[in-house]
Amino acid sequence: MARETPLNKYRNIGIMAHIDAGKTTTTERILYYTGKSYKIGEVHDGNATMDWMEQEQERGITITSAATTCFWNDHRINIIDTPGHVDFTIEVERSLRVLDSAVAVFDSVAGVEPQSETVWRQADKYDVPRICFVNKMDRTGADFFRCVDMIVDRLGASPLVTQLPIGAEAEFVGLIDLISMKAIIWKDETLGAEFEKSDIPDDLADQAAEYRKQLVETALEQDDAALEAYLEGQEPDEETLNKCIRSGTIAGDFVPVLLGSAFKNKGVQPLLDAVISYLPSPTDVPAIKGIKVDSEEEIERKSSDDEFFSALAFKIMNDSFVGSLTFIRIYSGVLEAGTSIMNTVKGKRERVGRMLLMHSNSREDVKEARAGDILALAGLKDTTTGDTLSDANNQVILECMEFPDPVIEISVEPKTQSDQEKMGVALNRLAAEDPSFRVTSDIESGQTIIKGMGELHLEIIVDRMLREFQVDANIGQPQVAYRETISKNADVDYTHKKQTGGHGQFARVKLFLWEPASTSQSRLSETASQVRLMAMSDDAAYFRGDVPARTSTTLPRVEFEADPGLLELNVAIEDESGDVIDRAVEELIVPDFTGPEVALSTPAVFRAQNALLMKQIVADPDALLTAGRYFLQNDQLLVRVEAYAPGDAAEVTARLLSRESTLITDLEVTGSGADIREFSVVLSPYPRGDYLIEITAAADGAEAKTLVAFRIQG
Repeated sequence: MARETPLNKYRNIGIMAHIDAGKTTTTERILYYTGKSYKIGEVHDGNATMDWMEQEQERGITITSAATTCFWNDHRINIIDTPGHVDFTIEVERSLRVLDSAVAVFDSVAGVEPQSETVWRQADKYDVPRICFVNKMDRTGADFFRCVDMIVDRLGASPLVTQLPIGAEAEFVGLIDLISMKAIIWKDETLGAEFEKSDIPDDLADQAAEYRKQLVETALEQDDAALEAYLEGQEPDEETLNKCIRSGTIAGDFVPVLLGSAFKNKGVQPLLDAVISYLPSPTDVPAIKGIKVDSEEEIERKSSDDEFFSALAFKIMNDSFVGSLTFIRIYSGVLEAGTSIMNTVKGKRERVGRMLLMHSNSREDVKEARAGDILALAGLKDTTTGDTLSDANNQVILECMEFPDPVIEISVEPKTQSDQEKMGVALNRLAAEDPSFRVTSDIESGQTIIKGMGELHLEIIVDRMLREFQVDANIGQPQVAYRETISKNADVDYTHKKQTGGHGQFARVKLFLWEPASTSQSRLSETASQVRLMAMSDDAAYFRGDVPARTSTTLPRVEFEADPGLLELNVAIEDESGDVIDRAVEELIVPDFTGPEVALSTPAVFRAQNALLMKQIVADPDALLTAGRYFLQNDQLLVRVEAYAPGDAAEVTARLLSRESTLITDLEVTGSGADIREFSVVLSPYPRGDYLIEITAAADGAEAKTLVAFRIQG
């Protein structure tokens, strides 16, 4: 299937601005004048095409970025309309990461506002060429020239004025095009679809001549031959001027400034012309850089159908009809529906199901997409925001995205028991959509904590939980845990005696106080030299012994001999001077297999911590031994497994099971070649209760399974 639109006629643009500057209104006019929409939607009426979420329609603001495609003068324009509220700045960040250019919209009354500066810096970060559109010229207090001065003072930019207003505030009727030196007057009765070009009004002729001279002198600096001809008295034609302005815009030497009133349907068509004339196509921007997966060698992928396929996933959206949609920007190559591609960040193969060209929240199926396209893929299971998708035989990893840390947090809990499980699913899906939204579980209070960029951000999240997932939740301030800190280790051995006649009665209490696990873990690998073991049997007979600790690649490990069955151990970790640096009581089931050697993890990483009660309850290695180490990090249970095989390195898999041994999910195990494997379980999505982790190690025909039981008590 041949390409319909040449790549040099593509324009991938974003609309960015401070909140209420008129981004969505401008986009609505673009869709109307390009024929994409048959009517003009208004933000204040709640029927804007690009504001499709219920929360957007009710509040009259853009919350999530929306993509669409339209055509103007045989050019294809892929547009992403971004939010202007500071709470949703992540939407601007990830959109600018995949766009070739942007239109910065300014309110002619307010000028450069705080979020205007933020999005401008984001565009600077990704070297995105841009043009400025001074909007709302019909408002009382509109001042085009003040706005241009603010672009210089606050943004440090070099504005190139290409238009001048005719009239201001309620008298604003059109503009002067300094390229053609013509006045453009719009007809209100045609909703701005028709306009007239005429000579410049006499009272504005001198001003137009002055700004025209500034424009010509600045633009022609991009072309030495044209500048020399101008200095010799030859006036440049429109084609030469447009070519020079385009060159300077792409190079970032200046930003063209246009004006209008999107709400009054004035100035949008010249804005579209400027997008085509001044902003770059995918072939005009530098080739995307990445690294090879196997060698980490830096390579480039040019915007061409002839290159190997590469794309970046920049957004995840949950669609009630299609499921999870992954928005991608294709940088090179061709993608067809039904093909398999590689997620080079995760190292997993993905199969492309449906390929969808998005128009806000409506979808159009396509069978093929090429370099420069922005579209959504259905059916990807392991891809998240920032992942690279690549040809499986020519893999590349593109530069990942950076996301800001949340600044505010609240606690959330379901109102009813039936909402408990649904809330975990809802929060997981919302977190997958929005990288600036985080979910954690407070291991001390047991509360589920959600974190975001502001109060409005979290308010929208809670509202979406109710509307989209039918989860009614209470919100509140997170509880603060107060505690005293144990300053040093201590051992207490006390015997309480009570004489009641005869032999009397007594009770013995032995108490150990030790350092927190996080402190002990870092010290164990460096200082532990001896592990003293005391095994306790039913007849109260004891054996004692000092066993040298064999240090593995992580923490010390002890090997000893024991008969099959349940073994209870008092374990003390000593440093070289003989001081005890950690203690624990552990239960270990010694399996009945050939060879009595048993490996025991150091207790600092095997101990139950706060919200979790963990105990290894089954071990059946059968000539293949696995030793697990478990500890908490935020709301994740981290598991490190050492798999010892008599021959080749063991292959380790892990599954999360319910108490009834029903499969909940497969867990991703990392590490290969060496003995060490790792995986983690995110706890926050799951309700309180008992769970199992099944760890399977296989090598050379042998297989060992270990079950780890843990309880979420929050």
